[in-house]
Amino acid sequence: MLKQFFIVCSGADTDILETCSNGEQNKYAGIGATVFFTAVMAFIAASYALYTVFDNYITAIAFGFVWGLLIFNLDRYIVSTIKKRNSVIDEFIQALPRIFLAVIIAVVISKPLELKIFQKEIDQVLLEEKNAMTLNNQTQIAEQFTPKIEDLNSEILMLQGQVATKETEVNALYDVYISEAEGTAGTKLLGKGPVYKEKREKHDAALAELNTLKAENKAKIETIEAQIAQLNADYANKVTTTQPVIDGFDGLMARINALGKLPWLPSFFIFLLFLAIETSPIFAKLISPKGEFDYKLEDAETTVKTWVEQKVNERNVLLATDRDVNNRVYNDIADEEELLDYKRKKARELMQNQADAFFNHQKNAL
Repeated sequence: MLKQFFIVCSGADTDILETCSNGEQNKYAGIGATVFFTAVMAFIAASYALYTVFDNYITAIAFGFVWGLLIFNLDRYIVSTIKKRNSVIDEFIQALPRIFLAVIIAVVISKPLELKIFQKEIDQVLLEEKNAMTLNNQTQIAEQFTPKIEDLNSEILMLQGQVATKETEVNALYDVYISEAEGTAGTKLLGKGPVYKEKREKHDAALAELNTLKAENKAKIETIEAQIAQLNADYANKVTTTQPVIDGFDGLMARINALGKLPWLPSFFIFLLFLAIETSPIFAKLISPKGEFDYKLEDAETTVKTWVEQKVNERNVLLATDRDVNNRVYNDIADEEELLDYKRKKARELMQNQADAFFNHQKNAL
């Protein structure tokens, strides 16, 4: 049962192969087994690759199964169309397009499996890329908010500077009227005279202005600080909302690019392994000598070819003979007066009918 199944997978003519030896049947069963297991590997590879895209087991398995059937059909077609010839060069030339197609299939099958085999290394590369993308994302978002925040901070410093300048002015006026009272400066008269009162009033007025300025600037600073807090919250919210995009950066293309950043030699050997598996049925047919099945297949094909050519030749001879007979018959009756009179009579009737029809048409048009 299993042997018959693998023979069917090889694409060989089962009716002819049943009449061959067990060794010949085993050869094609081995070729069919290679075709079958290559399709199985294609199914596994495609399912994993599609799972990284859809994140759904059912969808990945369904599409993977279709892809496996497609690869199975291609491999079976490639192997079944290679026929043994009497020239090695002719065999190699007919196998070249099939070898090229087998290389493409090997690449398609091996790449998803490489992604699975080197998953841990790829995850490390993706983690580093995600970290770099996170930092770049934060920097780019910060560039949208930093200028505004810096302008607001500059405004706060300006308001604080106004208060500080006013405090310096008030402190200086305080020192002036205290020195006047102590007699160490100004009129240098000890006591609180008219000059002291004047300087004291000037200081008190400046102190009142300072208190008013402090209250106004404090309210302004609180408003600006609220704006800065809102900008910081907006920045944090934007970073949070964009982070899932970076976290989800692990699709099929991202993993393939990450695989390309790893050392190429291990991936290359895996590709060579699948290339050997994929091309082994082709080279097995090319290398193996012409066997019993090949001779019987050639006999069956040449029998049909000879029969078809014989039928075509017979039809050509029949056509040529019939042409010669018809020519002789028509040449013999061409000069008969009875036939000429009959055709003359029919031609006259035809011309009369045409004239009557033309007359009736013109009459109806008037």
